Amino acid sequence: MRVFLDSNVILSGLISDKGAPRIILDLLSLKLTSITGLTGEYNIIEIERNLKKKLPSAIPAYEKYLPIINLEIIKLPSKTEIKKYSGHTADKDVPVLVSAINGKSDYLITGDIKDFKKLKTSDEYSFKIVNPAEFISEAAGKILFIKSD
Repeated sequence: MRVFLDSNVILSGLISDKGAPRIILDLLSLKLTSITGLTGEYNIIEIERNLKKKLPSAIPAYEKYLPIINLEIIKLPSKTEIKKYSGHTADKDVPVLVSAINGKSDYLITGDIKDFKKLKTSDEYSFKIVNPAEFISEAAGKILFIKSD
């Protein structure tokens, strides 16, 4: 299972030791063969910009925890790819959408339901868009019970 984490999920999971975002990060840190965590280079840039601007005290935790959760980083989408999906969601989120597509994700996990709401019911994408709690409720049990070789 390939799960793409939006910036807000990673930030929330780093900042709080409770809640669904943290559970997802902790699950990824187990390095189970049944789940691969993904995020985009765009998301990493956004996370680092927000940390520097709003939470510089959290930078050491971010730098320590990011390698532990072992995310596959999807390269920045091209301008052509972004243009192709322009209008599907808010402009700021199009690179996130394209990165999830390029990462061959099964899930796009985001706390940004406002901008992704209309996409949640679309069957245009090969992945399901869920918030962190929905992912935990729907998929985490499957992950833990898949035999790891």
